[in-house]
Amino acid sequence: MTFKEILPCLQLRPYIKGFYFYESNSDVSFDDIVFPSGNMEVIFNLGEGSWLTRKDGVFNTTPAIELWGQITKPLAIKSTGKNIMLGIRFYPYSAAYFFKENVAEFNNDIIDAADLFGPSIKRLHVKLLGTTTLHNRITLVEEYLLDRLTISDKKHSKIKLIGEIADSLKNDCTNEKIVSISIRNNISTRYLNQLFSQYTGLAPKLFCKINRFQYSLNLLNANTQKLTGVAYDAGYFDQSHFIREFKLFTGITPTSFATQTLPINQILATN
Repeated sequence: MTFKEILPCLQLRPYIKGFYFYESNSDVSFDDIVFPSGNMEVIFNLGEGSWLTRKDGVFNTTPAIELWGQITKPLAIKSTGKNIMLGIRFYPYSAAYFFKENVAEFNNDIIDAADLFGPSIKRLHVKLLGTTTLHNRITLVEEYLLDRLTISDKKHSKIKLIGEIADSLKNDCTNEKIVSISIRNNISTRYLNQLFSQYTGLAPKLFCKINRFQYSLNLLNANTQKLTGVAYDAGYFDQSHFIREFKLFTGITPTSFATQTLPINQILATN
């Protein structure tokens, strides 16, 4: 397996968390589960294989250009054939810069990105298929995203506000903190929740839960602490609280995590 993470150009860094490139080294099929990450993504499929995701108990093949909404519960996936992917990972709030729809509409769903971006993203996909070097592919994607940014100038101030609120809530999502932010910005808590959901797809408290869960994943991957230490360092009340919430987002217990997940899970679900 080849996996690379690439930082975007300076102009895009306020809007794009990063790009990644994945290539499987065999066409062996496998099943896995994707966990909530707090981020939305667009993925260009550039190989001959296919991805399938389960919805309502049925596996469906994903489109050639996938837009991943916010995933808030475990999502089963299948890989068939040899896959090549080029992914765009947004910040929790920044996908909204690139299209006009309410982000929350796409929660727990993978849709055809062309339904939002139109024919232009299909033309980009064709160019990516005809380009062999990763550097040139990233350049094409960056040019496309910079062009899309000019379309949404009018709503930048609201999205910027939500980005600032997201940063301040990341490790402290008490009711008192939310009220304090509302007062400071001269908006009601109800309107704050509405804006946050519109531009991130998540309610503020769910956003914080996913961030805490993701931090616990990083600690588990480091494999330097016992579960009790991970639970307290990640901000859970106790180990049972940690296990309960971990299972809510993954469908498995923390002790099962290391042996039941595959590398692709970390590519698609890591914050």
